[in-house]
Amino acid sequence: MISIPRKKIREYDAKKMLAANLAKYGYDISLEVAKVDEHTIKGNMGKTVEIGSVSGVLTNFIIEPFVEHDNEYFLAIMSQREEDIILFSEKGGVDVEEHWHKIIQIPVPINENIENISITTRLPVSGERKERIVSFIKALYKYYVDFGCTYIEMNPLAFDKQERVYPLGFVCELDDCEHKCEGKWNGLEFPQPFGRKLYPQEKFVAELDDKTGASLKLTVLNPDGKIWLLVAGGGASVIYTDTVVDLGYGKELGNYGEYSGDPNEEETYHYAKTVIGLATNGGQEDRTLLIGGGVANFTNVANTFKGIIRALRESKEHLQKMKIFVRRGGPNYEEGLKMMRELGNEINVAIDVYGPETHMTKIVDLAIKQMNGH
Repeated sequence: MISIPRKKIREYDAKKMLAANLAKYGYDISLEVAKVDEHTIKGNMGKTVEIGSVSGVLTNFIIEPFVEHDNEYFLAIMSQREEDIILFSEKGGVDVEEHWHKIIQIPVPINENIENISITTRLPVSGERKERIVSFIKALYKYYVDFGCTYIEMNPLAFDKQERVYPLGFVCELDDCEHKCEGKWNGLEFPQPFGRKLYPQEKFVAELDDKTGASLKLTVLNPDGKIWLLVAGGGASVIYTDTVVDLGYGKELGNYGEYSGDPNEEETYHYAKTVIGLATNGGQEDRTLLIGGGVANFTNVANTFKGIIRALRESKEHLQKMKIFVRRGGPNYEEGLKMMRELGNEINVAIDVYGPETHMTKIVDLAIKQMNGH
């Protein structure tokens, strides 16, 4: 399996986008779905409910016409490292998990033409219905690839009396890194997970991200956390985060995020100042800030460090008790690391600086040991 940066979209948006575009791939689909306003669902809109251990407010509803149908099928497509997987079962609906042994899996290698994949012989369906399902799967897969999807699930998938296909239940996730698809998404809104509200700092970084060709991401995990990350690169952010969790300190992780794509000094400054502000809010005792990244290919390390140094310098009175670790490589990294060492002396803050000769996971281990007084 591969960890893919994915974002869920609302069912209404998923169905609307599919209905507007699937015909381009050889299958016309008619979905009647509408948003419901607050006055239509009285007694439920704005109601606080609990799902598992999460509490949240109901804010979005959709309405659809009732569709008379016979069989209920299960259909999904999911992305993996070397291939996509099409999953299908003739036993869909609310009891699909009880019939999970009936799920068939059809792998589709990356960049393989779906027309070259044998689907018909694999489906446990007979007659003209089978051909309709095969045609639908092929069109859906083409849509899936072109629209940057990472996961689609239709449960149940059904046919009405006129043999028109209806995905009665529809889950869709999109690749957060597929910026080339943003024009096709047409300003699509990505909702927060149920029960979660954006922190003001997250909104600020999202606005920065919208205004730049670089990538600036921030998710606050624990505002009282002891370990904070100021990391360059999506891959590096995953490594740092996974290492913190593997060492048993996942609950102490304050944030997840990254800056990448060669942001300029000003953009990096605002991003760094936001993270540092969160890291120093409420005290510094036993807190650690990891400023890191892999070996950059084209990001000018010295330039981005200028923005970070500026933010650190302005926050020096809040950093006296924090432990700061720096690790970086890439263009002009020697100059950048030298600047960091000099900054530590200037503002009288202990900053441990490492180059690419030290592995990223090593400084996480060093930081945690020092945080614990070892």
